Amino acid sequence: MLLDDELPGLTYLKMLCEQIPGLEVVRAFDNPGIFLNEISRLDFDFCILDIEMPEINGLQIANLLKGKSVIFATAYKEYAAEAYDINAVDYIGKPIKLERLRQAVQKVAHHIGNSRQNPSKPFVQLNTDKGKTILFLDKIAYIKTSETDSRDKIARMSNGEEFVLKNISFRKLSEILPVLDFCRINKKEMVSIQAIQFFSYDEITTNMILPSGKNIKLILSEIYRNEFLQKVKI
Repeated sequence: MLLDDELPGLTYLKMLCEQIPGLEVVRAFDNPGIFLNEISRLDFDFCILDIEMPEINGLQIANLLKGKSVIFATAYKEYAAEAYDINAVDYIGKPIKLERLRQAVQKVAHHIGNSRQNPSKPFVQLNTDKGKTILFLDKIAYIKTSETDSRDKIARMSNGEEFVLKNISFRKLSEILPVLDFCRINKKEMVSIQAIQFFSYDEITTNMILPSGKNIKLILSEIYRNEFLQKVKI
C-alpha cells in the first residue's frame, strides 16, 4: 500500500515498486483521509508512507495500522527517531533510488517472514557440537566464523558460554534470526543489536567482557556499514 499526498512523488514511487519482482502495489493513495477510510477493506502486507502530509501525518497513520509493517519515505530527516520509535522497518530519504527501495522491501519481507514463521518464539533450535540445542535469542551476543572450520560458526552467549553451530552459513542464519535484532558486520561476524555498547566508523564495542576486564571489540566493515546504521536507527 502506498500513501503520498504529492501525486508526482506517488506516481514515481509506484513506478519504482513495479520494477521490483514479487512486489505488488495493492492501491496507491494521495489523500490520507481516503486512505484511512478504505484501509480496513483492503488486504495488504505493508505500507510505504510519506510523513509530512496535511491534516494527519504518516507517523500518526502508522500508529493506526494495528501492527502492519511500515516503511517511511520522506525528505525530512528530523522524523527518523520518531519513525523508529514506532518500530518502522525502514526509513528512506527522498529522492528515492530504486536500489535503496529494493533494500527496504527485502528488509520488510524478512521481517514479515520471521513474524509469520515465529510470531512469538523467543528461541531458535540449531545443530551444535552438543547436539540439537535451543538458543534463546536474547542470550546470543554475537556469532563468528570458526577458526578450525569455516563451515561452522561460533555463537557467543551473553554469559560467556559458546556453542559451535555446525555447517551453517551466515545467509542461512540471516533467514533464521530476527532481521531487526541481528546484523552482519563483516565477512566473519554478525552481532546482536542488544549486545552493542557503542560504536565508531569501523569498530563496535560490545557489552561482553574479556577475562582481562576489557570489552570485546568487533570490526565494522564498509560493505555492511549502511545496513548496520539502519538497524541501530541512525
